[in-house]
Amino acid sequence: MQIESLRIRNFRVFNDVTVENIPQMAVFMGQNGAGKTTFFDIFGFLHDCLSSNVRSALAKRGGFHEVISREETGDLQFEVKFRPSPEEPVITYELTIGLNERKAPVVKKEIMRFRRGQHGAPWKILDFSNGEGVAAEGDLQSYEDVQIANRTPQKVSAPDILAVKGLGQFENFPAMASLRRLIEDWYVSDFHIESARGRQEAGYSESLSTTGDNLAQVAKYLYDNHRERFDAILQAMRERVPGVTDVEAKVTEDGYVILRFQDGQFKNPFSSKFVSDGTIKMFTYLVLLSDPNPHALLCVEEPENQLYPELLPQLAEEFRHYSNIGGQVFISTHSPDFLNAVRLSELYCLVKKDGYTKIVRASDLPLIRSLYQEGDLPGALWSQGILLGEAQKQGGQV
Repeated sequence: MQIESLRIRNFRVFNDVTVENIPQMAVFMGQNGAGKTTFFDIFGFLHDCLSSNVRSALAKRGGFHEVISREETGDLQFEVKFRPSPEEPVITYELTIGLNERKAPVVKKEIMRFRRGQHGAPWKILDFSNGEGVAAEGDLQSYEDVQIANRTPQKVSAPDILAVKGLGQFENFPAMASLRRLIEDWYVSDFHIESARGRQEAGYSESLSTTGDNLAQVAKYLYDNHRERFDAILQAMRERVPGVTDVEAKVTEDGYVILRFQDGQFKNPFSSKFVSDGTIKMFTYLVLLSDPNPHALLCVEEPENQLYPELLPQLAEEFRHYSNIGGQVFISTHSPDFLNAVRLSELYCLVKKDGYTKIVRASDLPLIRSLYQEGDLPGALWSQGILLGEAQKQGGQV
């Protein structure tokens, strides 16, 4: 699945922003306070709305009035255009969240549109408001005319619950199921070094948690069940981290699993609590990117932290490879070294205009595009202030 465009209205610093033609790997850069963390939290917010409900997702962020853009009195609005697979048409999902007459958060509008072919207006396959509406059943690809699809009245148990949460569990609503799977599979990294390096109770984990607190369990799973992937991780560690020759996920006698790193200069391996933050972080990224079942969307903030600058171009290539095999990747960064490994078509700039953030595609900036074609790298253009300056000019015209 791939997100092709995203529109955000009234979500904190994003008063009205549209990001279009999003590639499989997209990198977002900007100064501190420009809204990179907030941009990634959009995906976390929608994920929380689906996994629980709108009320709790807002409460987690301080409530509706803390999330709505400053001095705005309207509703939160999101529009996501996604393609379930390369062979399938784009589906548009619109979500409007506001307050009812009792000042309680509700889903004011939830619409899904589908268009078969390249012409004609998209047709609503989901149309909900305040917990009630209609949804189209069946595989829409099988209809010669989508207008004859069977649309049935539906109702969810509360007006702050997304319709796709309930309907997406049933096979007769495949479009809703596709969106539900997409949002459920979004991975927004909240990685903590100390959580990853600590010992963990022996258990079974196939995929890395967002904090990394099950790193040792996942490493053991890969070793036991996907040895070729684990061996590839070890080879990458040997090439990129001086001295590291082996990594082991060892189960202790008291029922814990710990990571041990072998330095070729010493006989005995080191526990993970004695190795550097950078070593732990590189190993964590390699484990994450070696998941046999790639996440539909992987969001990673500032991967350059704790890593040597020389490693960043290689890490960028690891992320790009992950995106090429099926998982879309969004990354935020300040690092010129990381940016130098980014293609101009993958790069977006976040700039402030009148207190709100705009998102500008770097390849839409004529001067930047010209300099890039002449051989200038994005990281150098960022360090010199040229990239940000041109993005600010363009952002003021949006």
